[in-house]
Amino acid sequence: MTLCSCNSGQNFEDCCHPLLDGTPAPTAEALMRSRYTAFVRRDVDYLERTNAPEIRAAFNRADAERAVRESEWKDLEVLAVTGGGPEDETGDVEFQALCRRRGEWVRYHELGSFRRDDGQWFYVKGKLDPKTSGRRPAMAGRNEPCPCGSGKKYKKCCGA
Repeated sequence: MTLCSCNSGQNFEDCCHPLLDGTPAPTAEALMRSRYTAFVRRDVDYLERTNAPEIRAAFNRADAERAVRESEWKDLEVLAVTGGGPEDETGDVEFQALCRRRGEWVRYHELGSFRRDDGQWFYVKGKLDPKTSGRRPAMAGRNEPCPCGSGKKYKKCCGA
């Protein structure tokens, strides 16, 4: 049994694998988790096809391929979910994801907006570093990456 990289605690085969293979996500959160797993697995096709049609035209495949190639994703934490259930048409998922890019640890904090069209959820947009949940990331040690997501050590950033 291989745990799913989306941090759901479920087996990959029962969690994100069916979605990556084309089964529609049942909720906005499930789509967000599967998109994180697509980043981990470097599945650029999935990232592109789960974008809402109005943003798909602006999708830069070369940039996306380079980003997934240069990134090592380590952790996902869902902070808040608003709407996005099986009967909803829209939903927001606030999350933090930790990755190493170009040798630096970066924590992404995003509020992702999702929309369901004809029974299928799509990623619409994301707002980085939102001020919504009121939750603060755990305090970092002096030599750990700063939780603000700057990629700098805590002692050289917010801990200075």
